[in-house]
Amino acid sequence: MNSEQRSGRPDRAFKLLVTGGGTGGHTYPALTAVRTLQARLAGAGRTTDVLWIGKAGGLEQQVAEAEGIRFAPVATGKIRRAKNPLKMISKANVTDMGRVPLGVLQARSLVADFHPDAVLATGGYVAVPVGLAAKVCRRPLVIHEQTVRLGLTNSLLARVATRVALSSESSLPLLPAGIAEDAVVTGNPVRPELLHGQPDKAVQALGLHGFSAGLPTVYVTGGAQGAKQINDMIRDGLPWLLAKANVIHQCGRGRATELQAAAASLPRELAGRYLVTEYVGPELPDVYALADVVISRSGAGTIAELTALGKASVLVPLASSAANEQVHNAQNLAAAGAAISLVDEVSMETLTAALTPLLADAGRREEIARRARLRGRTDAAERLVDAVLAAADTR
Repeated sequence: MNSEQRSGRPDRAFKLLVTGGGTGGHTYPALTAVRTLQARLAGAGRTTDVLWIGKAGGLEQQVAEAEGIRFAPVATGKIRRAKNPLKMISKANVTDMGRVPLGVLQARSLVADFHPDAVLATGGYVAVPVGLAAKVCRRPLVIHEQTVRLGLTNSLLARVATRVALSSESSLPLLPAGIAEDAVVTGNPVRPELLHGQPDKAVQALGLHGFSAGLPTVYVTGGAQGAKQINDMIRDGLPWLLAKANVIHQCGRGRATELQAAAASLPRELAGRYLVTEYVGPELPDVYALADVVISRSGAGTIAELTALGKASVLVPLASSAANEQVHNAQNLAAAGAAISLVDEVSMETLTAALTPLLADAGRREEIARRARLRGRTDAAERLVDAVLAAADTR
């Protein structure tokens, strides 16, 4: 008998409560897991009843409602971290922490009424009251960590979780012994459509007819919001870069005009190899497929995509990321020869030094891509669903 059959009566819907959000890094792995669970159980002749609990007006509410998933808000409190612990005793932190007990009470009522077969928490401060409510209501709790080191929320919830799902083997030695025993490495779910891109479609959809087929293509991204640090480096290095590569540059809202002006001053042949866009939407799978090298931040979602796809990358971590997680993510990949990481003093000069051997040597690109692919998990969503169903079986 498989876990789909054991998890509750086969004649009723499997009830999954999801929590997590605030950023895409917490929200989209949860959404991918929900879709995967729904497909898995539908194949076994079962339905799925999903409730998503999050912050009112947050990204998670937008995503849940767009997917037709029921959404319920709870009060949340955010801890604003600082290197000096005394600075964490701020008015904003005290006010927000005062909201957590209310959030727990609200979440407890929702969990008790819904009575889920399992609760999946993917991080973000909104997951704290829901995870604690799951413990109080004795519902199986699975937490998923996207980064190498447990975030603040998951560090707390790991102590009450039924299962701890990790994205990286490197996380296991960092866990306390009692928690490591209940941990499973699933990987970080990526949207399945990203795995099936076609380079020719990117050329047609984005009108990349000035691109040179004899040159490698570089995809530059700072995430949905863009990254000024990366944008400025690319702007300053355009003449050098476009002499050696085609470039697709996703720069973030309101930042394209300056970059377009910089490209307009270049010779037509070079300018024709450059596409700058504020946002890459449905074309993203095809852009990834076309790209030989990716320049990006090193958030957990990006790392999951780059490794699942097997892409050579130059990572420029966001130094102010929570708990320095982006630096840890980038250095973890770089140590395995699966990426190049730029930290400390980052400039166009250091970026040029990193890119030069990659753009000149296809073999070097392919070796980094191969090592990245070894660390990727295209089946991460399936593994996470396995963990959720296994947790439901233990109650």
